[in-house]
Order: sequence, then C-alpha cells, then structure tokens
Amino acid sequence: MKRVTSHSHAGHYHGTPFDRVVLAHDERHLRRKVLALEQGEQILVDLPEAIAFEHGDVLILEDGRMAEIIAADEALYEVTPRDRRHLSELAWHLGNRHLPAQLEESRIVILRDHVIKAMLQGLGAKVTEITAPFHPLHGAYHSGHGHSHAHDNGHDHQHHDHAHG
Repeated sequence: MKRVTSHSHAGHYHGTPFDRVVLAHDERHLRRKVLALEQGEQILVDLPEAIAFEHGDVLILEDGRMAEIIAADEALYEVTPRDRRHLSELAWHLGNRHLPAQLEESRIVILRDHVIKAMLQGLGAKVTEITAPFHPLHGAYHSGHGHSHAHDNGHDHQHHDHAHG
C-alpha cells in the first residue's frame, strides 16, 4: 500500500491527479488513515500533523502520484433569511449550538437535523432540503494541525475551563 507523505492545496500543484477520493466534510480532516480511491487502490495517509482538506486539494503519494480530494454530496438544509440582519441572527443561533455551518452572503447551509429545522423555521427562516458538497467554516478552535476537542484521542480537557456562557 502506497503512503501519502505530503499534500498540496487546490490550484497550487502541477500535473494531473491519477485518481480521486470522495470524502464528506467530516472525513476530510486527516492525519493517518487508509483511504480507498475511486479506482479501487487503497492508500495510507501518513502525515506529521492533521490537515483539514478542502475540495480540489491533492494527496501526494511517496511515488509522486497525486490523488485529488472531492467533496462528497451530503444531505443538507439551505437556510434562507428575510434579510442580512436575519442572516446574522440565524448564524448566531447556529453558532451558539456549535453546529457546522457554511455561511454565504445570502444563505446558510447546514447538515439536516429536524430539531434545528423546526427552530430555524420558528425564527422565520425558509428551510429547504438540498444535496450538495458541504464546506463548513472552521471554528475558532480549529487550527488545522491536530488539536481537537474530540475526546477520543486519549486525553481530556480538564486543564482548562470549557464553559459556554
């Protein structure tokens, strides 16, 4: 199995990728993992630090070949506000719940959740089901290099206050 030892961001590489890997938004945060490419080959991502990859980035294998990362279609809601102020209000409510969100000039895109849909509709938003690639913003705690607040990596966060007021 070939190893991925480096990467390049979309538009910053030369050449043509030999294959692709389709990943959902929560699968694009990688450090060490086996991935199956579209044509069936398996590769081992083995990077020194975790990276949050975006659509169009490439994984560079130890033999120099490149595999392009494709953002998978996901079941989403398109949230349409009445106006810009309403957009800010809706974004605040979603952020207060630590929900991944793709913020755009005239809409917000989120993962489908019927409870959140009801809340947003109660706040006056139009909520429409869509299927599309999901590109949520990375939060303030997202550094792109390995420190996660997920508590499945052998330690917890007893050393700091994580209260939300």
